[in-house]
Amino acid sequence: MFPISDSVPARTFPIANIAIIVATVFVFIQQLVSPDPEAFIYQYAFIPAEIDFGNAYTLTTFITSMFLHGGLLHIISNMWFLWVFGDNVEGYLGKLGFLVTYFVSGIVGGLLQYSIAPNSPIPMLGASGAVAGALGAYYVLFPHSKIKTLVPFFGFASIVEIGAPLMLGYWFILQVFSGAASLPFISEQGGGVAFWAHVGGFAAGVILANLMKKRDGSEHIEASVA
Repeated sequence: MFPISDSVPARTFPIANIAIIVATVFVFIQQLVSPDPEAFIYQYAFIPAEIDFGNAYTLTTFITSMFLHGGLLHIISNMWFLWVFGDNVEGYLGKLGFLVTYFVSGIVGGLLQYSIAPNSPIPMLGASGAVAGALGAYYVLFPHSKIKTLVPFFGFASIVEIGAPLMLGYWFILQVFSGAASLPFISEQGGGVAFWAHVGGFAAGVILANLMKKRDGSEHIEASVA
């Protein structure tokens, strides 16, 4: 299932969401035009085997890796999901709340993936964990939203409206099962999709959104700030 749009209009101009998308695309272009793209990836990607919690420099890759991507389809899918869901999350949580949710979720996702394979020498890159955090926050903050979704069916595709909890809940469960199937004692393959980063990011987004959610049930409208 691929989201096309949601039924909730953005309440504010999503400047933080757009800034993240622009910055991520810019870094991806630098990655592509680099004289040595592989060296570029190994310098800024998160490599579990090289993480040293006593060396702060190695920990910066938990953040820098969010701006790298493994290919055009990878970055398009991540940035599209962020475009569809991130503007509403920013409108509810505000710019700072959204940025905190995005980057903390990305870090938590990276930490969970690290805990699964701490000795892996394979670079981990992509904004999927951070984007999953935006999805988790949306799941909490907009339970009545409808998502216009492209659904494949026996070689054909149709566009249907699906409730946000159903679509995002299905997506999360799919990540959990896919992550379980990729565990080292089940699968001998290395690399591939970092499903546990998705799971950790989504869970972090759910927790953070609940912590920042207005308790009176009313919708938050961001104040105008410079």
